[in-house]
Parts: sequence; C-alpha cells; structure tokens
Amino acid sequence: MTTTKDLSSRPGNWQNVTSKPNQLGESPFWQPHEQMLYWIDIPMRQVLRASADMGAPEVWDLPSEPGCIAPAASGGLVLALREGVFRARHWGGPLQRIATLDYDPAQMRANDGKCDALGRLWIGTLDETKARRNAALYLIDGRAGGTPRTERKTDPAILPVTTGNGLAWSPDGRTLYWADTARHAVHAWDFDMPRAALSAGRVFHQFAQRAADGDPGAGYGGRPDGAAVDIEGNYFVAMYEGRRVCQLAPDGSLLAAWDTPAQCPTMPCFGGADLQTLYLTTARQKRSAAELDALPLSGCLLSTRMAAPGLPVNFFID
Repeated sequence: MTTTKDLSSRPGNWQNVTSKPNQLGESPFWQPHEQMLYWIDIPMRQVLRASADMGAPEVWDLPSEPGCIAPAASGGLVLALREGVFRARHWGGPLQRIATLDYDPAQMRANDGKCDALGRLWIGTLDETKARRNAALYLIDGRAGGTPRTERKTDPAILPVTTGNGLAWSPDGRTLYWADTARHAVHAWDFDMPRAALSAGRVFHQFAQRAADGDPGAGYGGRPDGAAVDIEGNYFVAMYEGRRVCQLAPDGSLLAAWDTPAQCPTMPCFGGADLQTLYLTTARQKRSAAELDALPLSGCLLSTRMAAPGLPVNFFID
C-alpha cells in the first residue's frame, strides 16, 4: 500500500493508497497488532492486506465470494463466504467451516458483517435476485469453544430487508445500526449486549430514494452501504452510487457529506496508529466506460484524515 506522507489534510481530501483497483472492495478493517489494513474484493474472491510501507497488497485467493471478514483474537481470520462461515488460523491457511447459514447459496450470499465488543460475529445477507426482502442478520458465537453457536435473528425487531448493510455499534454498545440498502434507510435498535437482544427499532436516517422508474431524480444521493463509528458516536456511511460519505450524528441528523473520487464508495473504516485515518473501499464493477474514464480511482482504496479517532476493530473470540 502506498500512501501520502502528508496526513494533515482536511476530511474529504482523499488519497489513493492502492496500486491496483478492485472490482468490488468491501469489509476493510485495521489490524492494530500488525499495523495492516485488511479488505476483500468480492467478485474476484480475494482477501487483501497491506501496510503503509508496502508497494502493493498481499493477495489471498479464496474458493468463493467473501461477504465479510474479521480478525480473530487467537490469530488469523473468520471469513463469511458464499457457502458458509470459515476459520483460518493464519494468512493463506486452510479454511475450516464453523457455520452454515440457512439460505440458498445459488440466490443469496453473506454480505456486510463484523464482530461486537464481546467477540461474536454478526453477518448480514443479501438476495442477489433483488426480488425479495428475505435477507437476515446472523449471530455466530464461538466463545464457548467447539462448534460456534449460530442464531438467526428473526424476532420482530429485525425488519425484512433485501440487502443487509451498514452494521455498526455505538461507542457504549447500547445501539446497533443496520442499513436496508434497497430502501435507502439506516435503522437503529436498542441493543442488550449480554443477551444479544434488539428492541425499539426505528429509522435512524432515511435517505432520498430513486423514483420507481429508476430515474435518480434531483434529491438522490446514493444508497447506504458499509459504515463505521467514531469515538464521539458519529456514524459514517458510504453512499453507493452517490459519490459521497455521510457523517450522521448520534441523533441521526446529517452533520457532513464528503464527495469521493469514485461513484460507488462501499465501506469506511478507521485505521492507522491513531485511528484517525478513514479508509474507504470502492467499486468499479458494472460501471460504464464513460464513468470509469471520468473517475479512474473507482475501485481503489482511498484514505482521508479525520478530526476524531474511530472505534477499534473488534476481534472474533473462539
């Protein structure tokens, strides 16, 4: 990974930190013990990682599309692939299946996910046909050792969605955020951390939607994709197709929006030694030649500096 030496730039002054664009970059996280950034390229079936002094990322080829990854406290990664959830004890190591999610992998796959403060992995899914609102939120709990416990969160607090995204928690762990990308909405729930229970679901922020005929319209600014939270409780969400990252206050109001040099930003995360660098994955797959010509950084990993640090990544415990 290459990066600028001047990291004093204001938010929104994006730097390109990759040598080669991805098709669909997602699920970035900063590994503090290694001082490295990890992320995935979903259609290319790859995990990538890089440190600030590397000229190009290391690449790990996978057998199927990854939806999300997370670091494990005992080393290696946990990876949600199309056909299940797997554990790798070290970089490039053998994949051990630890869970199977109850969906048809011919039409659905794992999508956005991360671990909570107690080390449990949460995974959202998506319906690739876009015809049904049948995505779910799963909990994988490996803290007891042996085969992790898998729970599908089907209680009435979880709204049916088509593409589960934007998973994050407030700094005190008492609020869980989850985005319904297709409906351009971010939802919030009161979260009981010990019981992994959600209640009092509400719309955290509703973004303008496209017209039924697909016309973006004057107010359309993209769909909420991946997200991250800073220590002040602000929610940063990548607006896919909207060419911007939005910062929402803890009450859901819009604080700021920063244009990006890619039409389709996908997910931010905080990293760097001080956790004040906001990294951002982006996409270029299925975009027009004219758009890619105008926005050549589409698919690249970007970074900018923020005034407040973000929350550190949570590790999977098994």
